[in-house]
Amino acid sequence: MDQIYRGFEESPEVRTVKRIGVIYSDVRREYFPTEAQYITEKDAGDDARIIGNYLEELGYGVLLHPGNSRLPAWLRKHRPDLIVNLVDSVKGTESLASAIPGVLELLELPYTGADILGMSLDTNKFVIKKLLQQHGVPVPNFQLFTTPADYLDPALRFPLISKLNSIHGSVEITEDAVSENEKQLRKRLRYLIRTYKQPVLVEEFISGREVTIIVLQEKKKSVYQAEKMFKDLGRKYNYLTFEDQWLTEMSAAFHYVKYEDALLKEYVKKAFNITKMGGYAKFDVRLDQSGRYFFIDTNCNPALGPKEQDVALSVIMDLHDIGFAEVMQRLVDGAFRESNRKKKWLNSRLRENGKNGKESAQ
Repeated sequence: MDQIYRGFEESPEVRTVKRIGVIYSDVRREYFPTEAQYITEKDAGDDARIIGNYLEELGYGVLLHPGNSRLPAWLRKHRPDLIVNLVDSVKGTESLASAIPGVLELLELPYTGADILGMSLDTNKFVIKKLLQQHGVPVPNFQLFTTPADYLDPALRFPLISKLNSIHGSVEITEDAVSENEKQLRKRLRYLIRTYKQPVLVEEFISGREVTIIVLQEKKKSVYQAEKMFKDLGRKYNYLTFEDQWLTEMSAAFHYVKYEDALLKEYVKKAFNITKMGGYAKFDVRLDQSGRYFFIDTNCNPALGPKEQDVALSVIMDLHDIGFAEVMQRLVDGAFRESNRKKKWLNSRLRENGKNGKESAQ
């Protein structure tokens, strides 16, 4: 187990957190259209228990519960001081997970991670790409397909990679994900749209180096960068497939090394704000042959877990000499601080509205 979070000067408010609720996806095989999507969440309960163990080592009482229809009653009964929100899907649908922070807001419970808006945006990759593009954060050229027969923008240049618009976890990022011509692309679109009943985001494949960035939102945003050093995977295009990430050990495909770039750091901070992230986030960025950055993936509430589980967040933080227990303490502190900030803002607005109401009455 990691050492207790070092160097943080606790405020009286933070010390009032005694019991933490850890909520996680309620996973059943029948919720998911494919085995691949089920695999990305099947260990949700076990992962929550591991995180609960770390929180107990930090001195907190821990309660665990799945994010299902019984959650509101459970929260009202037990009233944890703070929630660690690990829910990635509700009834197998990622977009429904944004209901969880909505419930927590209604019950006025502090929680880790993004709010309802941030989580809603996160499950629409097309909207995220549009937001980044319009605010000057570089992304590959892209197009959203709602049917396999949609018009193909002639400005797009092959090879193109196809991604499910509303599902993360590298689901269907297989060796067939990259198309070299329109025939291959149409075939891929037919399979994805028919199987998952959702649009597909198609973007130009950036063949080059790849950097992963972790952001922790504290009093200021802390940014931690690492480059993926790919092994020779015997493929024409170098990228991680679903199998690489879920069915083999990370070391079989790549390893991380520390990476630092001030320009990328500023891009990431901007992207964090634009996409309404909260608490923590993960970004994947590729460099083309000219060294230009392109944001290829964004994740609010990325996977949590110790580095022994090959969790990207913890492996990267470890490169920066920050253990998982410290990460969890910082997330708890940041969530409680953000909750207090919201309360102060709301109280200030209520006082101002009340004052304006009295003046209008006079």
